[in-house]
Amino acid sequence: MSTSTESAARAGDPGPLAGVTVVALEQAVSAPLCTRTLADLGARVIKVENPRGGDFARHYDDVVHGLAAHFVWCNRGKESVTLDLKSVAGRDLLHRLLAEADVLVSNLAPGATERIGVGAAQMAQRHPHVVALEISGYGTGGPLSAKRAYDMLVQGESGACSITGLPGAPAKPGPPFADTSTGLYAAIAILGALYERGKVRSPEGGGRVAVSMFDTMAELMGYPLTYTRHSGVEQQPVGMGSPAVVPYGAYPTADGRMVILGTTNDAEWQRLARDMMGRPDLADDERYRRGPDRVVHRATLDAELAAWCRTLPLAELQAKADTAGIGNARYNTPSEVVEHPHLAARDRWREVETPGGRIPALLPPPVYEGRELRMGPVPGLGEHTDTVLAALGLSPAEIMDLRDREVL
Repeated sequence: MSTSTESAARAGDPGPLAGVTVVALEQAVSAPLCTRTLADLGARVIKVENPRGGDFARHYDDVVHGLAAHFVWCNRGKESVTLDLKSVAGRDLLHRLLAEADVLVSNLAPGATERIGVGAAQMAQRHPHVVALEISGYGTGGPLSAKRAYDMLVQGESGACSITGLPGAPAKPGPPFADTSTGLYAAIAILGALYERGKVRSPEGGGRVAVSMFDTMAELMGYPLTYTRHSGVEQQPVGMGSPAVVPYGAYPTADGRMVILGTTNDAEWQRLARDMMGRPDLADDERYRRGPDRVVHRATLDAELAAWCRTLPLAELQAKADTAGIGNARYNTPSEVVEHPHLAARDRWREVETPGGRIPALLPPPVYEGRELRMGPVPGLGEHTDTVLAALGLSPAEIMDLRDREVL
């Protein structure tokens, strides 16, 4: 854990989005990861939550000092304000926040933004200066547009699960790729809109932006969709591997570990067979000379490689692979990654405040020379309500009245 004075100073850097205010109407992962990314870059993110429970991701589990792991991961650096948006007073306060904001991010159920007065057309009329980005499951104008969408559902609908795991055994990729990728595309779209607004310097340079989880997953399915469209063949999942290249997978080692080996072209295969394995017979075998042929003979070639890997410990296999210039990795579990020496050597862990105490958290992926992105605290539900409303000009008596009426 970094505790140096230099690191502490860098952590205080306001970030490239300093001065940008984001209002977030968000649940679960996609929008929260989008806005956490903006917060890491220095934006002020005001997370508006329901007074009765807030973001439902707060309650998935309680493993992080009584807090949920999903929520802690996606919500550092934000201010939590509780508003009952079903009430007239709550909606009025939301609009007062938006009058001072630069960005609105939402991922509510279909039709919810319109019901509370912040749909695309309503925002264009009332807050034209705001970049209003709405994340949905399936976008508008299609037969699935009104359906609820969660990560697993969209991954299944988009075909991602059909190319994961093994034939006949449906599997969802472990990380929530539909949620996370949509959130990151949303952040990119917001940065583009903010850049355009600053470039044209228009007082009404906000703009409406929409990103759907289904469109995002269809984009990430680019290779298999392109292959199937032009070949007529639906590639089958191959577990820890790729339908396009062989060898490319995980193999048990003599010491009970698992080595991951990857080749992506014929030259790499020749080096693996001749230099790493010492098997010129495999390198010269006509069945394995070309990539498409190795794919056809995947089973026999994988069996040869697996049998050889079982004779050597992981460290020796990786050393041989490095010497031969072959891509390789260890098959790690989450507990091993938590203690990963590469993360430690590169000083990637910091501490973040939460309502339950300080916790370790990974630095954001972007590395800016000479600065370190801000990693603010994880907010308690409604922790910043009074402060934010006071900044809007509400008196303590008015805030107390709103609490008595259960608007807050």
